[in-house]
Amino acid sequence: MATKTDPKPAGVADEKIKGGKTYEGLSREQLIEAYRIMYTSRRLDDREILLKRQQKIFFQISGAGHEAIGLAAGFTLKPAYDWFYPYYRDRALCLALGATPYEMLLMAVGAADDPQSGGRQMPSHWGFPKLNVVTQSSPTGTQVLQAVGCAEAGRYFAARPQATGKGQGDYRQFRDVQFHGDEVTYVSLGDGTTSEGEFWEGMNTAANRKLPVVFVVQDNGYAISVPVEVQTAGGNISRLVTGFPNFHFEEVDGTDPVLSYAAFARSVAYCRAGRGPAFIHAHVIRPYSHSLSDDEKLYRPDAERERDAARDPITRMQMFLIREGILDEKGINKLEKQVEDDLQIAVDQALAAALPKPDSVMSFIYSPDLDPTSAAFETEAAVAAPSADAKKVAPKTMADLINATLRDEMQRDERILIFGEDVADASREQYLDEKLIKGKGGVFKLTFGLQHEFGSDRVFNSPLAEANIVGRAVGMATRGLKPVVEIQFFDYIWPAMMQLRNELPLIRWRSNNGFSCPAVVRVAIGGYLTGGAIYHSQCGESIFTHTPGMRVVFPSNALDAAGLLRTAIRCDDPVLFLEHKRLYRETFGRAPNPGPDYMIPFGKAKIVQPGTDLTVITYGAVVPRALQAAQKLEREQGLKVELIDLRCLNPFDWDTIAASVSKTNRALVAYEDSLSWGYGAEIAARIADELFDQLDAPVRRLAAKDVFVAYQPILEDSILPQADDLLRAMKELAEY
Repeated sequence: MATKTDPKPAGVADEKIKGGKTYEGLSREQLIEAYRIMYTSRRLDDREILLKRQQKIFFQISGAGHEAIGLAAGFTLKPAYDWFYPYYRDRALCLALGATPYEMLLMAVGAADDPQSGGRQMPSHWGFPKLNVVTQSSPTGTQVLQAVGCAEAGRYFAARPQATGKGQGDYRQFRDVQFHGDEVTYVSLGDGTTSEGEFWEGMNTAANRKLPVVFVVQDNGYAISVPVEVQTAGGNISRLVTGFPNFHFEEVDGTDPVLSYAAFARSVAYCRAGRGPAFIHAHVIRPYSHSLSDDEKLYRPDAERERDAARDPITRMQMFLIREGILDEKGINKLEKQVEDDLQIAVDQALAAALPKPDSVMSFIYSPDLDPTSAAFETEAAVAAPSADAKKVAPKTMADLINATLRDEMQRDERILIFGEDVADASREQYLDEKLIKGKGGVFKLTFGLQHEFGSDRVFNSPLAEANIVGRAVGMATRGLKPVVEIQFFDYIWPAMMQLRNELPLIRWRSNNGFSCPAVVRVAIGGYLTGGAIYHSQCGESIFTHTPGMRVVFPSNALDAAGLLRTAIRCDDPVLFLEHKRLYRETFGRAPNPGPDYMIPFGKAKIVQPGTDLTVITYGAVVPRALQAAQKLEREQGLKVELIDLRCLNPFDWDTIAASVSKTNRALVAYEDSLSWGYGAEIAARIADELFDQLDAPVRRLAAKDVFVAYQPILEDSILPQADDLLRAMKELAEY
């Protein structure tokens, strides 16, 4: 690459400027700029350390020793074009992409104008929407699967550009999409994070799908105090990953910016050409402790720390510039003084910046643009003409209407993708094409026929890995797709818990509305299935209703399932959509197809049966059992039970509950999950708290015993609440 022969910058050595020499493609001017960024990164760390010791900021974690590899990434990738999932040592990368020291210091003080989070997230957890630097979390490794999903979304939009079109009245109205045919997704992590399962899941999917992801392992030899040989078999991650197909591999001295730049240039070119992912293993140093909460002198002797100091990228770069005659000592001093002066201005401004207002904490838990509890999501079911085909208006099961709703929404919105374990008709498409098989479409057949109709790029199987499903969905939804993914059984949702608790519902809030990911996660849940036993009968919905930012829906019948699922897909928030397995094909709750626009607002309960003597509040598979008990109680005792089906658990319809309890003066909360610390406890507590003066009897709960569901049907019946249990509880409460 030729260099311009501009007038010599101050401090640049005379004898070298005319030669136009480049270093792995880097010009002298670029190398000077590289040193400015690297030095700025180091001095920002030092300033933050001082501010923390002065108690002017509250946390500090440095990128010291990682400056060269970050600089190389920033010089080869494109801000606001490529996509970035960095980790906390990527300060130099963000500076190279265009973030400013002032913005980083706003993060450190937690200012209202902090572009990362508005004071909600720790500093150095990078997030710059204007640069496509996606909000970073603290749990290490969660970013890897999201980066994979991000790359998948870019590929999908490139193949189907018409899917980027705006839609009115749903999430698309507020979801701008940008894509480029050759964009690359960057994801970085420390060597310790390679011990996380999600790293391996991400590598596997990227290799399998030949995705343009650059994985960067910044190996400083330690995960806090745990050395690399304890984390990694053989002490070298490169040796373990080389069996992955379709990858370009690099192992490089990450303290050398020129070598690092060359490794990145080769890797990015490989990804941009569509050949597959790349893996860069950069050996760096950590000259400071893990963070200011750590003291590395407790576990690293002086001799080891001195060996690292000899490889310090700042010192090495400075000596390189002098040795090559690119800058002399005077030029380096001038550059460093300018950095110091600029940093002082930035520090002063950041310390004077306005802090966030206390009442701002409730902003952006959910979408500020689209409220799924509003009347906009309340539509009427279609009414069939008198001459309509009887088959078309015949009552359908919950399974039938979920399938029909997914089909209608996929026809309406090309951004919708469906994936999970076994959801495709067949991954080996030739079997379908040759009509050798009928196809699967989910273990409960709820996605049957969708792959055949919409194609394998929209409906496909995932690896048997729940975190893989949800993590990729987060990355896709961040880019503007609407993934509607399936977890096969609620009992196996736990490997995805980090993504479901700390990522999916939290991204909007922690980024101060800079990013969001309104994905839908469908899950088969519950017992009352003979032989389900411990690992196919669990409930546990209260764990997710306890998560701010997550909408949780639990229909009890076919019509509600159709209306609520359509709302879930069209809304702008993440939704956990719980489908009770026992209700999929029950006679109870069947209904004709309500049409392609039928919706039910979230947080609106249904009065299944009106009454005056007792209120029963429930949801899911307990609804038909409670109805059976209530009807028997009325026949035998003349007592009229008002039965409320919540339908939506977060938010729930407090107004309907309060009106009913104020009328009947008695309340029973019934649910399938175990009694203690269950979902019904919150409703019971709120009734006691806010409606105490209206009560003529204690608030009661009826639920499963505090034990897992057993295999033998006699034991299962004893554990789960039955109609007779509900009848007895209703009678006792009515007679209190």
